[in-house]
Amino acid sequence: MPDILVLYYSRNGSVAQLARQIARGIGEVPGMAARLRTVPPVAPVTQTAAPPVPEAGAPYVEHADLAECAGLVLGSPTRFGNMAAPLKHFIDGLGAQWASGTLVGKPAAVFTSTATLHGGQESTLLTMLVPLLHHGCVVAGIPYTEPLLSSTRSGGTPYGASHVAGQADDPTPSDEEATLARALGRRIATLAAKLG
Repeated sequence: MPDILVLYYSRNGSVAQLARQIARGIGEVPGMAARLRTVPPVAPVTQTAAPPVPEAGAPYVEHADLAECAGLVLGSPTRFGNMAAPLKHFIDGLGAQWASGTLVGKPAAVFTSTATLHGGQESTLLTMLVPLLHHGCVVAGIPYTEPLLSSTRSGGTPYGASHVAGQADDPTPSDEEATLARALGRRIATLAAKLG
């Protein structure tokens, strides 16, 4: 069964919960499955190493996950309108995969979470799309044929799924955010099935 790699970094759980909603949407497409993976944190002290296996949640991504996947969905919290350093660090290390065309022709999408409604969701999503274009991915977002995209009062953009955690840092997506995340998962899985 072809896998869609849902690769993310989540510090407080919001992005991880959104990833699970995307995975649910992927699983709604016959013959498709989600492979949840995360990236290790980075530290300003370079001698500090991450444990080889996360204590909880998705396992750390390996380069083989990229080669084996039929599609890719990247997720990160916002950091001043950009993706978080751990995900960027992983992407910056994919020179060999770029040179060999590992991701060329695979459908890809992005998702994010912010603390505030205007906390940089769209710019973060756009910056996450740029490396996917360099890797030759077939980039897709959420089309306006998804009715909630026009009525959501929290997360959800045409550039990708999103969540507003708020000042209380609530990691749970709203019903609208979860529905749009599942729609994004279905979209990438459906594209992967058609391209495969």
